[in-house]
Amino acid sequence: MAYIKFKELAKYFDFKTEVREEELEDYAKEYIDNKEQFVFAYKNNRDYAIFTTKRMILFDRDTLAVYYKKIHIIPYSSISTSAINYKPGKVEILLSLDSGYQMHLNFIEMNHDKKENIKRIYKLMMSVNL
Repeated sequence: MAYIKFKELAKYFDFKTEVREEELEDYAKEYIDNKEQFVFAYKNNRDYAIFTTKRMILFDRDTLAVYYKKIHIIPYSSISTSAINYKPGKVEILLSLDSGYQMHLNFIEMNHDKKENIKRIYKLMMSVNL
């Protein structure tokens, strides 16, 4: 009998609430470099996404089975392709990185103004490669 090991092809993050820089946890602020500026941050119950002028910093925390924290630091220059999907009450940013890794950033409970903020960060992410 043969077994195929399942490997996740894409990482999904769901974010709901925008967070101001002064509201970030101290451990999250430590990852923002002096050479970059804070732009936006979003969170859900356990995860954070920080967007700066040069990169995004994603904190993936899990407390269900064993507590762990995985931190993804992704320079915008390593994004090879992307797409942004607007749906009623939701915005999705789909990313393919140079390494072949794929990520889905889902922003939920979005009104028009919040969608404009997501569009701004998306345009910033894509302008780094120009």
